[in-house]
Amino acid sequence: MTSSGPRPSPKRRLLTLGPAALAGIAAACVAISLSSQARRYCDAGADPGGILQLSLLLLPLTMGFAAIAVCGAYLLDRLPVVLRLSAVLLVLTVLTLVFFSVFGTLDGCPGDPSRCGPDNVPPWWPDGLPR
Repeated sequence: MTSSGPRPSPKRRLLTLGPAALAGIAAACVAISLSSQARRYCDAGADPGGILQLSLLLLPLTMGFAAIAVCGAYLLDRLPVVLRLSAVLLVLTVLTLVFFSVFGTLDGCPGDPSRCGPDNVPPWWPDGLPR
């Protein structure tokens, strides 16, 4: 395989890995917040909003999302900065949606039937996105 360009300098690489890590941390916090809001709205789970379970997941989730973002930015280091960060943001968006659909909706867990259906997806969640 031929190289598509010169390798960026370590200083330039650090300038993209830092924002990628911050984007991963922010995406993890958004995923936790979305899941907590959905659980609180639907009154699903053992405690309102899943505070205990989601609080225990916060540290590993932020570290995992940040590591995935940094690895993605590092592996795509020969692309222009805009494309590299766009790809990282796309991956983080998909991870956030997957986390919400697995941990935020609690399918089959008893909730408030007057607010949400049996799948515990709140009505404010867009229909076109995964549930």
